[in-house]
Amino acid sequence: MAFTDWMTDYAGRDWQQSASGTVRYALVGLGWWTTDVALPAIAAAELCETTVVVSSSAEKASRIAGEHGVDYGITYDDYHEGVAADAYDAVYIATPNAFHLEYAETAAQLDKGVLCEKPMEASVERAERIVNVCDDADVPLMVAYRMQTDPAVRRARELVEDGFLGEPVQVYGNNSQPLLEMIPDRNQWRLNPELTGYGASVMDLGIYSINTARYLLRRDPVTVEARMSSPHEAFDAVPDERSSFLAVLEGDVQMVSTASQRAHADTQLKITGTDGQLELRPAFHGQCTLYASKGDVTAEVSHRSFDAVEEMTEEFDYFADRLLSEAIIYPDGEHGLTDLRIIEAIHQAADTETAVGLD
Repeated sequence: MAFTDWMTDYAGRDWQQSASGTVRYALVGLGWWTTDVALPAIAAAELCETTVVVSSSAEKASRIAGEHGVDYGITYDDYHEGVAADAYDAVYIATPNAFHLEYAETAAQLDKGVLCEKPMEASVERAERIVNVCDDADVPLMVAYRMQTDPAVRRARELVEDGFLGEPVQVYGNNSQPLLEMIPDRNQWRLNPELTGYGASVMDLGIYSINTARYLLRRDPVTVEARMSSPHEAFDAVPDERSSFLAVLEGDVQMVSTASQRAHADTQLKITGTDGQLELRPAFHGQCTLYASKGDVTAEVSHRSFDAVEEMTEEFDYFADRLLSEAIIYPDGEHGLTDLRIIEAIHQAADTETAVGLD
């Protein structure tokens, strides 16, 4: 097949099954991501709307609800008590990692679908409890991997599936940002291991390279090696201000990934095969764009790039579509649990300075 035949434009929503219907969301956790990204994303969506917002502060919940035309602004205690439960069909959990479980448990008790931010929890054990409680209650569970609904990433997956790369050989991923410039508070939850989990950089940033590579290649790591350090005093409580890991994926695909919460902002993911190469640049923050290379020709494949709000619109509509159509959810609880097992192994490998195998 000629290279130009691979570069055709494509329709973004290859996943959509439902033409109509509305899923009502309760947004749990009103940090900047929810207020600046999630709320506008749902407002632009086709299949969903926000009807409830939930915060630790009654004043904040009421204020945010009023500013965005949301029916109910309630507290966490209200949420656990079932206040306004008839006003929503699904919950989006965007609290610090270590609180995801308790809000998922309540959602399951109330028979609501669960869209949980990644990483799914602060530890493998707590993530397993989320999977089990949702399974036991027979409620849908999806982990919020927004890259999986970005058209550029989905096009890359299509090219991999069609054999564009030949045999995958190697992967390079990086995700870095200047966290203390973005959020100057040194007491923020991402630097608190009791709230964030295993660490600051791999949990929050490295997970993008891990999950997107897994999504594109449908291959999981079988062994990992890692190095970490935290030279800056603000990162004393976490081991991975700077991190790198080498993973061997199924089929002997070699993956190198770096992540840092105290570095120049940069995101990229590059997959090289025997016949071609796919690169997402920028990959995870900003407007994700796909480049495909064969021989000495490189072309931009995606029809246009999406920003974070547009990616989240796709994600919220994807989950709504799955609830309305009862179609299979790809990034389900087991999928998110695999990522946490990989991250746990990466931290173990860094601690022991040895290769760690994954079952």
